[in-house]
Amino acid sequence: MTDSIEPRAVADLSPGERRAFFERDAGVDAVRGDVGEILDRVRAEGDVALREFSAEFDDVDVANIDVTDEAERAVDRVDDDVLAAIRDAAANVRAFHERQLPDDWRETFADGRELGRRFRPLDRVGVYVPGGAAAYPSSGLMGVIPATVAGVEHVAVATPPAEEMNPATLAAIHEAGADAVYSVGGAQAVGALAYGTETVDAVQKIVGPGNRWVTAAKADVRGTVEIDFLAGPSEILVLADDTADPGYVAADLLAQAEHDENASVVAVTDAEAVAEEIVAAVERRLPERERAETIRGALANDASGVLYARSMSEAVLFAEEYAAEHLSIQTADPEALLDRISNVGSAFLGPHSPVAAGDYAAGTNHVLPTNGGAKAFGGLSVDTFLRSSTVQRLSETGLADLSETITTLAEAEGLEGHAASVRERTDDES
Repeated sequence: MTDSIEPRAVADLSPGERRAFFERDAGVDAVRGDVGEILDRVRAEGDVALREFSAEFDDVDVANIDVTDEAERAVDRVDDDVLAAIRDAAANVRAFHERQLPDDWRETFADGRELGRRFRPLDRVGVYVPGGAAAYPSSGLMGVIPATVAGVEHVAVATPPAEEMNPATLAAIHEAGADAVYSVGGAQAVGALAYGTETVDAVQKIVGPGNRWVTAAKADVRGTVEIDFLAGPSEILVLADDTADPGYVAADLLAQAEHDENASVVAVTDAEAVAEEIVAAVERRLPERERAETIRGALANDASGVLYARSMSEAVLFAEEYAAEHLSIQTADPEALLDRISNVGSAFLGPHSPVAAGDYAAGTNHVLPTNGGAKAFGGLSVDTFLRSSTVQRLSETGLADLSETITTLAEAEGLEGHAASVRERTDDES
C-alpha cells in the first residue's frame, strides 16, 4: 500500500476497477486445486490426514481431536467478565433467533381442501468457528445458537487447533449448546464434517465463515452435504453524507479491515470533501491499531477504497450493485436510503450502530453472505437449520371439484396415469 489512500470518483472508475469491486472472490479460485487434494486425503485417510494437516498448517501436534470435555472445562478458565459478556451476548442472539421460529399451520377451505405447512429441524449439522490469527468466540455463538433454537438434535463444531486452545472460544461454543467440539481447522475440517472420520461424525449441513481455504472447501463438498453459503473474508460498505462523522466511518472501515488482508472495505459519499475527511481519519488512526499490517493489506485490496459519487443516488446504485455483507448508512435519513437498497446482508443505521455491535452482541447474526451473495440470499438464521414440508388432505367433494382441472392438465402433459389416478376415485362408473 502507498503511504496515503487516494479518494476516487465513482464515475472515473475503469471497467477493470469496477470489476474488482463488483466481482470480488477474495482469492478463493486460486486455492481450489490444493483444497481438492486436502479433501481427497481426508476422505481416504480420516483422522490420520487431520493430524498431519494440523502439524503442517497449524504447527500443532493434535492428541485429541475431540475436545468436547475441554470446551466444558473452559467455562471455569475464562475471566468472569469475559464469561459474563459471552452469556449476555448469547442471551441477545438467542432472543433474536427465537423470534424467527415459524409455526406449523393448516387451513381448511370451503371446497374441501385442507392445506398446510410444517417445519422440522435437521438432525446433524456442523458449524465452522474460525481461529488462527484471531479468536472468534462470537462465531461460536452465531453458528451454534440458531441451530439449537431450531431444535437440531446434534450440533458439532470444528475450530482450528492450537498448543493451548483459546478458552473464550471454547467456553462460548459450550455456552451456545454445542454437542461435540473438534480441534481441526481449515479445508480439512470441512472435509471431516462432510465425509466423517474415525472421530468426527458426518453431518447433513455445514455452516459458518472462514478464510478462502474454508470457503473453497465448502464449495467443493456442496452436493455431498448441504452448506449455508460461501462466506468469505469480511466486507463493509459505508454510505456517508456531510452529516457523518469521518472518525466513525474510519473506525468502521478499520474494524472490518483488521479481520483479514483479503477483507474488502469501502466508503462511498456524495462529496469529494467528505471522502478526503474520511481518508484523513483512516490515516490518523491506522498507526494506532495493533493489527496495522493486516489493515494495510486490506486497504490495498483492489475491492477496497474511499469513493465519492456525483449524488447520493449514484452512491445508492453503487451500493446495490456491490451487495455488501455489512452496509452502514451514516446519513441524515438512513431509513430513506435503506428503502432503496435490497442487496445487503445486514444493515446498520445511523451513527451509533457500528458493525461491531452486530458482530458481537446486538443479537443479529454475523454469518452473512459475501462476494455479492446478498443479491440472492440472506445470512445465517433459524431457517438455515429447518426443512419444510407441505401437507394436504382433500375430501371426496374437494377432489371431485378439482378433478376436471387435474385431468385436463395431466393429459395436456401426456401423463395419462396421473389423470387415471383421479378418475379412479371420481368416476361414478368405477
